[in-house]
Amino acid sequence: MSTIATKLPGVRLCESLPRLAQRLDQVTLVRSMSHPYPIHGVAYAVTGIDKIDIPMELNRADSRHWPYFGSVLEYLDEVDHPGQTRSPVPRTMHLPWLQSSRSFPHQRAGMFGGFLGPRYNPVVAEFVGKGIAMHTYRPEDPYGGISAASRFQIADTGLHSDMTLDRLDERMRLVDQFDAQRRFLDQTQSGEALSRSRQMAMSVTTSPRLRNALDLGKEPAAIRERYGYHLFGQSALQARRLLEAGSRMVSVFWDEFNQSCGSWDTHEKQTSRLKNELCPGFDQTFAALLDDLQQRGMLDETLVLVMTEHGRTPQAERRGSDVDGRGHWSQAYSTMFAGAGIAKGRVVGASDAKGAFVSERPVNPKDILHTIYHLLGVDVKRTIPDRLNRPISLVVS
Repeated sequence: MSTIATKLPGVRLCESLPRLAQRLDQVTLVRSMSHPYPIHGVAYAVTGIDKIDIPMELNRADSRHWPYFGSVLEYLDEVDHPGQTRSPVPRTMHLPWLQSSRSFPHQRAGMFGGFLGPRYNPVVAEFVGKGIAMHTYRPEDPYGGISAASRFQIADTGLHSDMTLDRLDERMRLVDQFDAQRRFLDQTQSGEALSRSRQMAMSVTTSPRLRNALDLGKEPAAIRERYGYHLFGQSALQARRLLEAGSRMVSVFWDEFNQSCGSWDTHEKQTSRLKNELCPGFDQTFAALLDDLQQRGMLDETLVLVMTEHGRTPQAERRGSDVDGRGHWSQAYSTMFAGAGIAKGRVVGASDAKGAFVSERPVNPKDILHTIYHLLGVDVKRTIPDRLNRPISLVVS
């Protein structure tokens, strides 16, 4: 694939990103990301932990895990506002399903509460629907296309058809009476997580604000088409609706589907996947989100962050008979910011001529976390308690 000019003089992008090229003057592009872990270490990218390894990556229950930064925000909010009434709309949400729950054989980690406990796991708005084969790498992959009838829901919170809200209220009062006899459970992490899950189920079934936010059918067809009828597009639109309804942090994760080496993990068939699915899908959705937030007056107060855990090798690598692919590479890759006071039309850092190593201003994922906390008004010098109740820094530099 060739390159095209952008709104920034001297900066060129892949020809499959024409919409982004016309909006590059609205973002900050960081092209000197670098760290020492070329594995799927989402936990290293989105938590304050100082090191990561493959056993941790593949085990959500590993006791060494730190909390995802959205979980940290929720914990600090509770500390700063004790006793406040819980909002019917979750403060921290995750789309389109529980991380790595639709892929095989790996179940990866990173987007969870870590040592803060399962109480602070992000609430998942789960995709309900099927993929439509449209230039997809794998059949029925929803990132290639979905129907307009597809939707999102908070898992396991629907009411049975014969369950009225009055009957639900009676049952909840009965549950409260049982709880009064076993208060000790609420002092454990599992008990706290159970209580939080029950509160969330009640919010979903009784809160019109959250139900309305989850109803993509209320969006004009033209808006839905602008975002794209594929999983990434409709997830981003759903995220915008949740932010409008009161969520503070919504993560849209372009996750593996069905088997590993899917999505952006282009070990094989890279050229066709980038040209026909990955770049067009991202390009369409990111441009639509940026324009939509701007038109709604939300962009100046909303941080839009495009990030990944690593990049790809500078040269193609052979995998079996297929040489059209690249492996993991963390020595030089890119990320992108927009909104919330971020400088517009700025390019940070550079790599060498082969795109192999950073040649100017290296940036670590921990620098990104510092920036996120700063822009959200959080003092990065604050501490949080680990599993032994020891004060731990938000980010280990």
